[in-house]
Amino acid sequence: MRSRRPLPSRRLSGRSIARLPAVAVLLTAAAGCSSTDAPVTVPTPSKEEAALCRALDKELPKTLADLDRADPEPRSELTAGWGDGAIVLRCGVPRPAEMGNPQAQAVEADGVNWMLEERDSGPRFTTTYRQTYVEVTMTTRFTHDSTPLAGLAEAVAKTVPRSL
Repeated sequence: MRSRRPLPSRRLSGRSIARLPAVAVLLTAAAGCSSTDAPVTVPTPSKEEAALCRALDKELPKTLADLDRADPEPRSELTAGWGDGAIVLRCGVPRPAEMGNPQAQAVEADGVNWMLEERDSGPRFTTTYRQTYVEVTMTTRFTHDSTPLAGLAEAVAKTVPRSL
């Protein structure tokens, strides 16, 4: 009968052990990197506009354009996101300067009007004719897709009244 010798175990040198924390930190940092980690500037609307935005936040969909809600940092009732930053909503933003341009492009999605600003990173839409401005930025994936705006229209129409 042959005796079985245990398989040799791999021994870690002091240098290998010292590298483990550095590797763990790098892996943790890489795992934590996503576009939801990119900070989003939280708007500072008036008290009345902030109340409209809080109401909007409660009505926003859990999924939008087949993307799950994943709110950006810092967390706020004035911001929301879907798909790790693919779509980001900010409520109570200042009136965009482009809104004064008579040549500005606009779209309508299910009764809500939006001004379109084309950017290299993707389109930005801002509501028009509402008591507070709601801004939605999207990645280039949505350059020719109004599905997200249609998905937000009911919540906006319900909670942010038209301005007179």
